[in-house]
Amino acid sequence: MNTFTQVLEFLTYYLVDHYWFPAFLIGTGIFFTIYLGFPQIKYFAHGWRILSGKYVKPGTEGETTPFQALTTALSGTIGTGNIGGVALAIFLGGPAAIFWMWITAFLGMTTKFVEVTLAHKYREKLPDGSIAGGPMFYIENGLNMKWLAVVFSVCLLMMCIGTGNMPQINNIALVMNDTFDIPKWLTGAVLAVLLWMVIIGGIKRIAQIASKLVPFMAFWYILGALAVIIGNYENIIPSLKLIFVHIFSPAAAVGGFLGASVAAALQRGVNRGLYSNEAGQGSAPIAHATSKTENPIEEGMVSILEPFIDTIVVCTLTGLVILSSGVWNEKFENEFEASAMDYLNVPSSMTLTLENVEGTYAATETVTGSASGTTAAVTSIDGTTLIVSDPTGYFYPSEILTGGTSSAVSTASPTEDLNTLRNYYYERNENIEFSGELVISEGVLTSTGVTLMHNRSFAEDTTYITSDTNQKFSGVITVKEGKITNPGDFIIVGKSLLRSADLTGKAFTKSVFGEYGQYIVAFGLLLFAFSTVIAWSYYGDRATAHLFGEGWILYYRIVYVGAFFIAAVVDTKIIWDIATVIGPIATIPNLIALILLRKEIKQIDEGYKVVKKPEQLS
Repeated sequence: MNTFTQVLEFLTYYLVDHYWFPAFLIGTGIFFTIYLGFPQIKYFAHGWRILSGKYVKPGTEGETTPFQALTTALSGTIGTGNIGGVALAIFLGGPAAIFWMWITAFLGMTTKFVEVTLAHKYREKLPDGSIAGGPMFYIENGLNMKWLAVVFSVCLLMMCIGTGNMPQINNIALVMNDTFDIPKWLTGAVLAVLLWMVIIGGIKRIAQIASKLVPFMAFWYILGALAVIIGNYENIIPSLKLIFVHIFSPAAAVGGFLGASVAAALQRGVNRGLYSNEAGQGSAPIAHATSKTENPIEEGMVSILEPFIDTIVVCTLTGLVILSSGVWNEKFENEFEASAMDYLNVPSSMTLTLENVEGTYAATETVTGSASGTTAAVTSIDGTTLIVSDPTGYFYPSEILTGGTSSAVSTASPTEDLNTLRNYYYERNENIEFSGELVISEGVLTSTGVTLMHNRSFAEDTTYITSDTNQKFSGVITVKEGKITNPGDFIIVGKSLLRSADLTGKAFTKSVFGEYGQYIVAFGLLLFAFSTVIAWSYYGDRATAHLFGEGWILYYRIVYVGAFFIAAVVDTKIIWDIATVIGPIATIPNLIALILLRKEIKQIDEGYKVVKKPEQLS
C-alpha cells in the first residue's frame, strides 16, 4: 500500500501540483471566452428561457428535455465535490482556493458551452433509436482522429470509476458511519442494490430520477447552508476578506493550519473547481447530447447554467459555511487514517518567533511547548526571535512557551520548521520522513526526535489502541519512509484538522442546528453523491459502447457496482488522491479537441440569432 500511495503522490505532484494543468485549463477558458465574445454573459439569460422547454419543437429528436438534460448533468456534478471537495480545497490551499474555484467556474461556463454545443452537433442515432453523443463523437467525426477518441474513452472509463463513483460512496459511508454509526459495508451494500436498480434502466430512467432529485436536494442543502451562514453573520465579512486577502499572498499558519502558498491555493482551487463542475472534462456533454433541442448551440446555452449553479452558488455556500464557522483551522478528536499520517524527523535546530513575551528567557535553559509537549535547549535570543537546538518534536503554531529555569512565558510560533513542512507537503523537496522503530508505552509514543502529523497538522493527545482487544497498545512499531508498516494492528485516535465531508459536517454544527447540523450534511451528501454516481454510470455506458460495443455495457455495469461497494470501506485519502489524479488525465484530450475545433464553434456561434419569444421561431 505504501508503494501505491507513493505512486499517487508522484502523479499528484506532476499532474496536479504543477502550474501547467491549471494554466492549460484556465487558458482554454480564457481563449474561448475572448474568441466567442463572452458567451457566458451574452447567452446566460437565454439559457434560462430555453430551459423552460417552450423552444422545443414537436418531433425534435432526443431522449430528454433540456431541463432533464441539465438536471442529469447537474446530478453528475453536484456531488461530494460540493460538500467534501470544497472542504478539501480549503484544507489544502486555504481560503483563497475558493476564489480560484470562482475563476474556474466563470471560465468553465464558456468551456462547457463549447463542448456541449459540439457534442450535440455530432451526436448519433443508434440502431435501437436512442441518441448518443459526447467528446468521443466530435473527436472521431469532427476531427477524424479515432485514436484520440479512443484515448478519451479510456480516460473517461477511468474517471467513471475513480471520480464519479468511488469518492461518492466513500464519503457517504464515512459520514453515515460517523453520524449514525452505520457500518460502512452496510451502507455500501444497500446503496449498491439501489444503484443497480436505477442504472439498469439507462438514460431515460436516470433522467427521470435526476429531474426530481436534483431540485429537491439542492433546495434542501442551500436552505441549511444559508441558516448556518446567517447564524454566523458576524463572520461573513471576515470570511470574504480571508478569501481575497490571500489571493496573491501566502496564507499564514493559523490554528492547526500550516499555511499555504499562492500556488497551492490556485492549484487546489482550479482542481476542485474542475472536479465540482467538470467543465473541460467532457463528461457532462454526454448527458446534454440526448436533449431535444434542435439547434446545438441552444443546448450549449443551457449548459452555461451548470457551472454557475454548481460552483458559484452551491460551492460558495459550502465555503462560506466552513469559513464563517471557524472550523477550518481547528483540531478535533478523530480516528487517524493510515494514509493521512506522516512520521517526520525533527530538525536539529528551530527558529521560534515570540509574541506577548512576559519575562526573559535564559540562554542556557530548556523551554517547553504547552500543547506539543516539545522541549528544546535555548541557543540564542534576539528580541522576539528564539533559536533552540535538539528539540524532541515540532513546536505547534501559536502555542504557549515556558522557560525551565526562568519565569518567562510567551506565545511561540516556529518559522523555519514550518517552511520545511510546507515544502515537504507542497513541493516534495524535503527529505524529512522518518524510518525506524518507535516505542509505544500504554498507548503513548515515548520515542523522541519524531513528530506525528495527521491531515497535515500536528497530532495532539494521540493514543494507540489495539485493534483486536481495544486496549492501550504497548510495544514497538515499525515506520518506513514516514508510514507505519502494519497500520491494521492498532487504531490511533487524537486531535487533528478535519478534511473533506468531515470538515463540512463539523461546520454545520456551529449554528442554530447544533449537533443536528451534521444530519443535514449526511442527508445532503447521500442525495448529492448518489445522484452523481447514477449520472456517471451513463457516461461509462457510452465510453464502453464506443470502445467495445453495446454488448459490453452489462459487464461494465457489474464492475461499476462492484467498485462502488468496495470503495465504501477503503481509506478516504487514497480515494480522494485517485480522483485528484484521474481528473487532469482525462481532461487533456478533450481540451485539445476543443482547441482544434475552434473555427467550427466560431461559425456556429456567428450563425445564431437569439429569439426571445418562442412564437417567433420559424
